[in-house]
Amino acid sequence: MNVSGERTFAAPRLVVWGVLNDPAAMAQTMPGVESFDVHDAQRWTANVKIPLGLGGLKMKIDMDKTEEREAEYAQLNIKGKGVGAMLSMITSFELADVDSGTSMKWAADVKVAGPVGSMGQRVLQPIVNQQVEHVLSALDRQVQDAVAGGAA
Repeated sequence: MNVSGERTFAAPRLVVWGVLNDPAAMAQTMPGVESFDVHDAQRWTANVKIPLGLGGLKMKIDMDKTEEREAEYAQLNIKGKGVGAMLSMITSFELADVDSGTSMKWAADVKVAGPVGSMGQRVLQPIVNQQVEHVLSALDRQVQDAVAGGAA
C-alpha cells in the first residue's frame, strides 16, 4: 500500500530537518512507543503497541536510514515483527523552502504480512491513514516546540 502527501511547517528548513533527524523527537511522534533505542545516527529500534481495534499489536520496529542529503532528503528502511504481523516499509521525505516555512513531501510503501496483513487494504488503509495523521500532527508539535525553544 502506497501513501504519500505534503505538509507545510511554519519553521525554517534546518529546524524541521533537526527534528526529523533527532531520534528522541521522532520517538515522540510515533504512536504507542513503549521503548526506543538509538544504536547510532543511522539506526534505531522501537518497541511499539499499534492500536488495532479492540487490542494492540506489539511490534519491534527497526529503522535504518539508507539515504540522506542533509537538510533536503532522507529515506528509511523500516522492518517490524510482532505476533501475527510483519511490517516492511520504505519511507522518504523531501524538504523545500516555501514562503510560509518548509514544505515536506513524503511517501511510504507499506507492506504488512501475516494474519494482520490478510485483513486486506480496505481494512488496513484507514488504520494506516490514522497513524500517518497522528505522526504528522506530532511532528508539527515537535517542530513548533523546537522553534519556541530556539527563540527562548
